[in-house]
Amino acid sequence: MKRLFRKFQNKLQNEGPLSALKASLRYFKNATNQGIEEYSFPKNLDIREDIERKYNFSGALLDIFVANKDNVVHKWHHYIPLYDKYFSNFRNRQVRFLEIGVSKGGSLQIWRKYFGEDAIIFGIDIDPECEKYNGLGGQVRIGSQADGNFLTSVIAEMGGIDIVLDDGSHRMEHIVSSLRILFPKLNNSGIYLVEDLHTAYWSNFGGGFRNKNNFFNKIRDLTDDMHHWYHREDLKEKLISDSCSAIHIHDSIVVLEKNNVYHPVHSQVS
Repeated sequence: MKRLFRKFQNKLQNEGPLSALKASLRYFKNATNQGIEEYSFPKNLDIREDIERKYNFSGALLDIFVANKDNVVHKWHHYIPLYDKYFSNFRNRQVRFLEIGVSKGGSLQIWRKYFGEDAIIFGIDIDPECEKYNGLGGQVRIGSQADGNFLTSVIAEMGGIDIVLDDGSHRMEHIVSSLRILFPKLNNSGIYLVEDLHTAYWSNFGGGFRNKNNFFNKIRDLTDDMHHWYHREDLKEKLISDSCSAIHIHDSIVVLEKNNVYHPVHSQVS
């Protein structure tokens, strides 16, 4: 509300009461729709310069992203260096990569160029229209990210899984469902990345600020599980936490690492 009040004051002072009223109505409309229009990068500015300057990042993935002339790919700028941070070790290997959410097909083409020809890349989407992107960068299978049988069949077809990128419905219940099904199937040293988690604060995606279904509450449970050595509560997500070795939180992104988890010990040496 403070933000709305500041906007209202600025409009009132600079443009008059009618403009201030219209701006307030637009604010409430956007709050209801909970869209991302206000974060759009101006089309007349340089994408590469923005990412390099803000995040001190340059590299192959940025080159691929800004040079894209294939199907549409839509990414937040701060995601590019984060992808590279967590995925770069898998490049030019027979990595098994699953993206939840195919959209316009451009993302799969980006990943093909980034990971190389040996990568096994699959995308899933509930929209049958996405089947037309099958073979463009990766294999596309149609089904729900909350359907355990479907997900299991896709992983079997892939021959295992090293990376999951959840860019699907962004609904809280779907994110949790996919995580519970897929994380236990990840190979050791695998990465599970969930993006666009600003939706965790939006009611029309099943979330909301301090809402019990906000995905970051599930991350709180996983954090507690990770530290179960030091408290007496049972594991809340045993199938995930038994092999979740690290949790990373970034703006709108959560990354879970899978690896062996050992009883902690300490030593004194001198």
